[in-house]
Order: sequence, then structure tokens, then C-alpha cells
Amino acid sequence: MIWNILKTLPIAAVIAYALLVALMYFAQRALLYPGASKAADASPAVPAWGARAAIATPDGETLAALYAPASQGRPTALFFPGNGDEIASYGFLAELLSQRGYGLLAVSYRGYPGSTGSPSETGLLADGLAAFDWLSSRNGTSPIVILGRSLGTGVAVNTAAERDAAAVVLISAYQSILALARDQYPYLPVGALLKDSFRSDLRIARVSEPKLFIHGDLDSITPLSSGKALFDAAPDPRTFSVHNGHGHNDIWTPALVEQVIAFADSAIAPAPPD
Repeated sequence: MIWNILKTLPIAAVIAYALLVALMYFAQRALLYPGASKAADASPAVPAWGARAAIATPDGETLAALYAPASQGRPTALFFPGNGDEIASYGFLAELLSQRGYGLLAVSYRGYPGSTGSPSETGLLADGLAAFDWLSSRNGTSPIVILGRSLGTGVAVNTAAERDAAAVVLISAYQSILALARDQYPYLPVGALLKDSFRSDLRIARVSEPKLFIHGDLDSITPLSSGKALFDAAPDPRTFSVHNGHGHNDIWTPALVEQVIAFADSAIAPAPPD
């Protein structure tokens, strides 16, 4: 009996591994887009800082967004949030920006609360471009600062590569979801399984705008090394700022927002005469 059990162990191990691979394959988008699980809500709450907006995408989806216009001639931050964020919770950001005359457009990705469709890399990248174009049509000549956090940095990088913004700010950025997944799941054939790779490392070379990278040195979700690798692949002008003592979810502080505003103002300011 023992011999029979021993003979079946390798087969059982193979079956167990195959089941694990299958489970991860079919669950990967639920893991990557946890905020979409809240999509049963009819729409994101409407806080005092912004009005509800609806953005149509070229492929027929409708994105929920919150929009607070800028003061005349001042920039608007186009914000792409993290994978578990709720845009209504960014009132602190809107308030700090508004004190300097900045506006804010925060987008709920497809499949997220208030938006139609299902999330995917192709879809989110299309959402980013649709949001930029929507804002451009209402913003006139006022500058647009693209601001991405965590997963949203992948959307921000692609948007900046395809559209002309005044500046780009990437908070807790990563080389790619592919690289992060390989580090987190070294026992899985990630390259063959992954549906949404978000290869910012392949797109960043086309981002010519001034770029500010902000990263917490204690970030265990998107390690500092991943953000630094993306920075190293980026063309000038670029700046890397480490916020010591901060991780992934406590990175937001008034000082960070002030840094973003100072950077954007500097990027937008006209060059001094020769």
C-alpha cells in the first residue's frame, strides 16, 4: 500500500501544480483589479470637491469620473488611481490642488464603480486616452499634468506616450506587471499565463514630457527597485524622489502634493530668455 502511495506522489504533484496554474490563470484579473469587485455600486459617491462626469470611450464604454475644474489658465491633474482605489476618496488631493488653482479629473476605470465594461490592459489604456481627450476638449489651452499611482502609472505612461501633456508624475511606479508577477510568483510560468503585462518599460522611451518619479523606500507592493528601473529607462528630463519611511499605501502626504505642484509649475513655466 505504501509503495502504491509513493508511486502516485509525482502524479499527484503534477496534478496539484496544474490545478494551481489553472487557478492563477483564471483568477489573475480578479487579483489585478480588486477595485472592480465594487462595481455593483451604481456610481462612485459624489463628494463636495467634484462633479460627476461621464466619458465615452471609442469602443463603446462609459467611464464614471469626478471633475473639479481648474482656475482660469491653471493646470488640471488627470489622475489614474491604483487598482483598489475609489476615486471619491481623493478629496484631500482635490482640496490641496485647488488651493493652488489646480483642477482634478479622477477616472474610474472600465468595470470599476459607475463605469461599464470589464477591466483589461487594452481597456484601461483606451480609458486613459479617452480621459485625456475628454479633458482636452474642455480645458482649452490650459496645461494637463498626467498623474498616476501604482497600477495607474502604467496607464499614465501610455497616455503620455500617445498624447502631449505638460508634465508626468508617477507615484509608486513599476517596470511592468510582468516583472512584478515574476518576482512574486517565481514558481509559475508567468510569461505564458499573464494576460495584462503593462510594459511601461517598453513605452517610457516615448514619454518626452518632464517626469517626476516618487517612491516610498518601504514599498513592498511595487518595490523601490522596480520604480528605479523604470526611471533608469526613461529619457530626460526626469527626476527621482525617494520618500523615506513611507510604503505603498501611506505615500500620500501634503508634502508630496506640494512637491507635485512645485514640479508641475516648474515644468509649465516658460523658459527664461537667452
